[in-house]
Amino acid sequence: MAKNILHDTKENKQETCVLVGLVTQQQSEAQLMEYFVELSFLAETAGAKTLKTFYQKYSHPDNRTYVGKGKLEEIRDYVELNEVDMVIFDDEITPAQQRNIEEEVKCKVLDRSMLILDIFAQRAQTDQAKMQVELALTQYMLPRLKGMWTHLDRIKGGIGMRGSGEKEIETDRRIAQHNISLLKSKLLAYDKQDTLRRKNRGELIRVALVGYTNVGKSTIMNMLSKSEVFAENKLFATLDTTVRKVVLENVPFLLSDTVGFIRKLPHHLIESFKSTLAETLEADVLIHVVDISHPAFEDQLNVVNKTLAELKVQDKPTLVVFNKMDLYEEKTFDKYLPEGERHDILTELKSSWMQRTNDNAVFISALKKQNVDEFRKQIFQKVKKLYLERFPYKAGYYDSFHF
Repeated sequence: MAKNILHDTKENKQETCVLVGLVTQQQSEAQLMEYFVELSFLAETAGAKTLKTFYQKYSHPDNRTYVGKGKLEEIRDYVELNEVDMVIFDDEITPAQQRNIEEEVKCKVLDRSMLILDIFAQRAQTDQAKMQVELALTQYMLPRLKGMWTHLDRIKGGIGMRGSGEKEIETDRRIAQHNISLLKSKLLAYDKQDTLRRKNRGELIRVALVGYTNVGKSTIMNMLSKSEVFAENKLFATLDTTVRKVVLENVPFLLSDTVGFIRKLPHHLIESFKSTLAETLEADVLIHVVDISHPAFEDQLNVVNKTLAELKVQDKPTLVVFNKMDLYEEKTFDKYLPEGERHDILTELKSSWMQRTNDNAVFISALKKQNVDEFRKQIFQKVKKLYLERFPYKAGYYDSFHF
């Protein structure tokens, strides 16, 4: 099983990092700044403090060192002067780039993929989730083993350093390949158990919470199911899928909380977490939760829609839930703004998104319990409609229920 990557090299000392990215024709400076905010949040979630960001305008990443020679020297000097523990790149870097950069900066070098894997490794609770993380981590590390040997003697522990210890590289490659095969076999057995478990849930309608990471899915899960699913203001607070039975006005359904999506989510991570995503694939209704208070909420919404399209579930009945309306109003409105103008702005916002979602949207604050009755009513109506379609011979039974 994968062990914690995050254990400080010095007791009680928080690791420090700098972030590196590129401004290209495909990625503007404004977009990169947004990605840096998210990358810094990822680093914070993993346990590291961001000291500085570096970026360079480049047509494409340098094949050898990702950034140019001058920029890399600037990063190296800052790292040395401030005793920085690691350099984190916003894009995935190749094993060769990682080795070359490490030789220059003399500290750990990670990319966004490795950082996400690190957080997943910390968050995994069940044996299945731990296996999924270990599989993704081993697949990611396999082509990088040569680079790992160059710095394992120099740096012990900390973010990005989860592993089983030092061995001869040829032996380690063979062991890694064997572990990948073994983990895939074990996860296949889990998948079969999960498939059987889902079949045994009977005729109940399935509803899945989907959305970007840290948008409030677990809070909504707790609110609807009256359970205590772990919820925290950190990325990927939920990793293991949680399923609860919910009853609204005597109409039961199964509600599942799934892992959050994120920009630039590594493909091998998606592959490793197929069983988690299976809840989305087999759901009858999707509740797409959006953090409307986030400055890039539309971008996040599009990322999730793109991922759902890749999973071929974009045509399922979907309710878009714009959560954290309390924070949105707090960030958007000056306290001296007249109530009439505030009302007009909110009305226009809601009207616009209702039109864009074909009236399949609701605006709530799960934390403050704002507009949750309307939210429950929308879910109730969608679930009831599916029951009437699936079991028309019970129409009289379900028609008797009104929210």
